[in-house]
Amino acid sequence: MTDPIRPTDDAARRMAREIIDSARFGALAVTDPETGAPMVSRIASVPGPDGAPLSLVSDLSHHTRALVANPVCALLLGEPGGKGDPLTHPRLSLQARAAFVRQGDDDHAALAAHYLALYPKAKLYIGFGDFALVRFTPTGAHLNGGFGKAFVLTPEDLRPERAAG
Repeated sequence: MTDPIRPTDDAARRMAREIIDSARFGALAVTDPETGAPMVSRIASVPGPDGAPLSLVSDLSHHTRALVANPVCALLLGEPGGKGDPLTHPRLSLQARAAFVRQGDDDHAALAAHYLALYPKAKLYIGFGDFALVRFTPTGAHLNGGFGKAFVLTPEDLRPERAAG
Protein backbone atom coordinates (compact mmCIF):
# COMPACT_ATOMS: atom_id res chain seq x y z
CA MET A 1 0.00 0.00 0.00
CA THR A 2 1.23 3.48 -0.84
CA ASP A 3 1.66 5.97 2.01
CA PRO A 4 -1.42 8.24 1.92
CA ILE A 5 0.43 11.14 3.57
CA ARG A 6 1.60 13.73 1.05
CA PRO A 7 4.66 15.92 1.56
CA THR A 8 3.64 19.11 3.36
CA ASP A 9 3.72 22.09 1.00
CA ASP A 10 2.70 25.75 1.10
CA ALA A 11 -0.81 24.94 -0.16
CA ALA A 12 -1.33 22.56 2.80
CA ARG A 13 0.02 25.17 5.21
CA ARG A 14 -2.36 27.80 3.78
CA MET A 15 -5.32 25.42 3.99
CA ALA A 16 -4.54 24.65 7.64
CA ARG A 17 -4.28 28.37 8.44
CA GLU A 18 -7.57 29.06 6.63
CA ILE A 19 -9.28 26.42 8.77
CA ILE A 20 -7.87 27.85 12.01
CA ASP A 21 -8.63 31.43 10.99
CA SER A 22 -12.24 30.75 9.95
CA ALA A 23 -13.23 28.36 12.75
CA ARG A 24 -15.66 29.66 15.36
CA PHE A 25 -16.17 26.31 17.04
CA GLY A 26 -14.55 22.90 17.16
CA ALA A 27 -14.55 19.52 18.82
CA LEU A 28 -12.23 19.36 21.84
CA ALA A 29 -10.91 15.94 22.87
CA VAL A 30 -9.67 15.53 26.43
CA THR A 31 -8.93 12.69 28.82
CA ASP A 32 -11.58 12.27 31.51
CA PRO A 33 -9.63 12.49 34.79
CA GLU A 34 -12.10 10.22 36.57
CA THR A 35 -12.13 7.34 34.09
CA GLY A 36 -9.06 7.87 31.91
CA ALA A 37 -11.32 7.55 28.87
CA PRO A 38 -11.34 10.04 26.01
CA MET A 39 -14.15 12.59 25.91
CA VAL A 40 -15.17 15.06 23.19
CA SER A 41 -16.99 18.36 23.67
CA ARG A 42 -17.94 21.22 21.35
CA ILE A 43 -16.29 24.54 22.19
CA ALA A 44 -16.09 28.00 20.65
CA SER A 45 -12.81 28.81 18.92
CA VAL A 46 -11.18 31.86 17.38
CA PRO A 47 -7.63 32.41 16.13
CA GLY A 48 -5.63 34.09 18.89
CA PRO A 49 -3.28 37.03 18.26
CA ASP A 50 -0.46 34.52 17.77
CA GLY A 51 -2.52 32.47 15.30
CA ALA A 52 -3.13 29.54 17.66
CA PRO A 53 -6.70 28.62 18.62
CA LEU A 54 -8.19 30.48 21.57
CA SER A 55 -11.37 29.61 23.47
CA LEU A 56 -13.42 30.68 26.45
CA VAL A 57 -14.48 27.96 28.89
CA SER A 58 -16.30 27.69 32.19
CA ASP A 59 -14.81 26.03 35.26
CA LEU A 60 -18.18 24.29 35.59
CA SER A 61 -17.66 22.25 32.41
CA HIS A 62 -16.27 18.75 32.51
CA HIS A 63 -13.80 19.46 29.70
CA THR A 64 -12.30 22.36 31.70
CA ARG A 65 -11.75 20.11 34.71
CA ALA A 66 -10.16 17.57 32.37
CA LEU A 67 -7.79 20.22 30.92
CA VAL A 68 -6.80 21.36 34.41
CA ALA A 69 -5.91 17.75 35.27
CA ASN A 70 -4.14 17.12 31.95
CA PRO A 71 -3.56 19.96 29.45
CA VAL A 72 -2.76 17.56 26.60
CA CYS A 73 -5.69 17.60 24.19
CA ALA A 74 -6.80 17.56 20.58
CA LEU A 75 -8.97 20.03 18.71
CA LEU A 76 -10.81 19.21 15.48
CA LEU A 77 -11.59 22.26 13.34
CA GLY A 78 -13.37 22.51 10.00
CA GLU A 79 -16.99 21.99 9.12
CA PRO A 80 -18.56 20.27 6.13
CA GLY A 81 -20.12 22.51 3.52
CA GLY A 82 -23.82 22.53 2.74
CA LYS A 83 -23.57 20.03 -0.12
CA GLY A 84 -21.78 16.86 -0.99
CA ASP A 85 -20.09 14.21 1.10
CA PRO A 86 -19.02 15.67 4.48
CA LEU A 87 -15.84 13.59 4.34
CA THR A 88 -14.60 15.47 1.27
CA HIS A 89 -14.45 18.82 3.12
CA PRO A 90 -11.16 19.95 4.72
CA ARG A 91 -10.59 19.47 8.45
CA LEU A 92 -7.66 19.90 10.76
CA SER A 93 -6.94 17.80 13.82
CA LEU A 94 -4.59 19.66 16.17
CA GLN A 95 -2.64 18.01 18.93
CA ALA A 96 -2.13 20.67 21.57
CA ARG A 97 -1.47 21.77 25.13
CA ALA A 98 -3.99 24.00 26.83
CA ALA A 99 -2.98 26.98 28.97
CA PHE A 100 -5.49 29.03 30.95
CA VAL A 101 -5.52 32.82 31.05
CA ARG A 102 -7.72 33.87 33.95
CA GLN A 103 -9.21 37.20 34.93
CA GLY A 104 -6.51 39.20 36.68
CA ASP A 105 -3.69 37.66 34.60
CA ASP A 106 -1.53 40.26 32.83
CA ASP A 107 -2.69 39.43 29.30
CA HIS A 108 -6.35 38.63 30.08
CA ALA A 109 -7.79 42.05 29.15
CA ALA A 110 -6.07 42.17 25.74
CA LEU A 111 -6.95 38.56 24.95
CA ALA A 112 -10.56 39.09 26.06
CA ALA A 113 -10.87 42.13 23.78
CA HIS A 114 -9.40 40.13 20.89
CA TYR A 115 -11.76 37.23 21.58
CA LEU A 116 -14.82 39.49 21.73
CA ALA A 117 -13.91 41.16 18.45
CA LEU A 118 -14.16 37.76 16.77
CA TYR A 119 -16.91 36.18 18.93
CA PRO A 120 -19.09 39.07 20.14
CA LYS A 121 -21.84 36.86 21.62
CA ALA A 122 -19.42 35.93 24.41
CA LYS A 123 -19.92 39.43 25.83
CA LEU A 124 -22.86 37.96 27.77
CA TYR A 125 -20.61 35.73 29.92
CA ILE A 126 -16.92 36.57 29.39
CA GLY A 127 -16.90 38.58 32.65
CA PHE A 128 -18.32 35.78 34.81
CA GLY A 129 -15.84 34.67 37.48
CA ASP A 130 -15.91 31.02 36.46
CA PHE A 131 -14.85 31.72 32.85
CA ALA A 132 -11.27 31.66 31.57
CA LEU A 133 -9.63 31.98 28.20
CA VAL A 134 -7.70 28.97 26.98
CA ARG A 135 -4.79 29.11 24.56
CA PHE A 136 -4.21 25.92 22.59
CA THR A 137 -0.55 25.62 21.63
CA PRO A 138 -0.24 23.11 18.78
CA THR A 139 2.29 20.33 19.17
CA GLY A 140 1.38 18.70 15.85
CA ALA A 141 -1.44 18.46 13.35
CA HIS A 142 -3.07 16.24 10.78
CA LEU A 143 -4.75 17.94 7.83
CA ASN A 144 -7.29 16.15 5.72
CA GLY A 145 -7.78 18.45 2.75
CA GLY A 146 -10.37 16.23 1.10
CA PHE A 147 -10.21 12.86 -0.60
CA GLY A 148 -6.58 11.78 -1.07
CA LYS A 149 -5.15 14.97 0.47
CA ALA A 150 -3.64 14.04 3.85
CA PHE A 151 -0.76 15.91 5.45
CA VAL A 152 1.14 15.89 8.73
CA LEU A 153 2.04 19.39 9.91
CA THR A 154 4.41 20.67 12.55
CA PRO A 155 3.81 23.64 14.85
CA GLU A 156 6.19 25.57 12.57
CA ASP A 157 3.95 24.78 9.55
CA LEU A 158 0.98 26.32 11.37
CA ARG A 159 2.58 29.71 12.09
CA PRO A 160 0.73 32.44 10.16
CA GLU A 161 3.88 33.86 8.55
CA ARG A 162 5.01 30.37 7.45
CA ALA A 163 1.62 29.50 5.94
CA ALA A 164 1.62 32.73 3.93
CA GLY A 165 4.86 31.67 2.22
